[in-house]
Amino acid sequence: MPRPTLRLLAVLLSTTPPAFAGTDVLRQEAVAYARKGDAVIYRESHWRYRQDGVARRLVLYRCPDGRAFARKTVIERPAAQAPDFDFEDARDGYREGVRTGPGGRVVYVREAGAARPQERALATPPGAVIDAGFDASVRQHWDALRAGREVTQPFLLPSRFAFVPVRLDPGPAVRWNGVPAQRLSMKLDRWYAFVAPTMQLTYASQDQRLLEFAGIATIRDDEGRHQDVRIVFPQPAAPADARALQAALATPLVRQCRG
Repeated sequence: MPRPTLRLLAVLLSTTPPAFAGTDVLRQEAVAYARKGDAVIYRESHWRYRQDGVARRLVLYRCPDGRAFARKTVIERPAAQAPDFDFEDARDGYREGVRTGPGGRVVYVREAGAARPQERALATPPGAVIDAGFDASVRQHWDALRAGREVTQPFLLPSRFAFVPVRLDPGPAVRWNGVPAQRLSMKLDRWYAFVAPTMQLTYASQDQRLLEFAGIATIRDDEGRHQDVRIVFPQPAAPADARALQAALATPLVRQCRG
């Protein structure tokens, strides 16, 4: 790591910025395995906190050896289930997100290798779900799902600049590593859903926290293909130091995991 970067991180770790002073910070780790097997594909570090009174989330996507290669920031406005977000993968330059400004909401996508992103105005339909807002949506509809009722909502696909109907189907009650849990499945609610893989989700029954996700992930492989993974959250989120959060926000991203 270059010396200027080391000096910057040292400064960040030695002081707590006013924006984070007194902020409750939670951190949770996850591991993404190949869906069939135990090979570690990548790791995730999740941070939850509040800034200027707004709930936020930071996710660092890490190589198996721990180096960060992608970053996502989520701002839970105007609604927890339809937040603003920004995702960037330093390996190929892909970027996507949603932002809210004076003129309304905008969705943007920068394809791998492109110099500038494409942007379009975003009109959010009733009940719209955007990115990590899916987690909030599950909790909002928890009682219906536990009662055996399916839930269909429009979910944003940034790469298509469009919302598509996605259906959540309740599955069986299970025990996940000894934790009472609820199994859910998620798939497109259209006639051509048979061409899209079904994703499986497992949530803890007591606090509705995500325990495991199995399906096609946002993170691509070295050939640019979305990967079929099983992401495991072995432990609940735990309190963390605000200085470590600030360092994570400034962590430089590597351009490749190999080597």
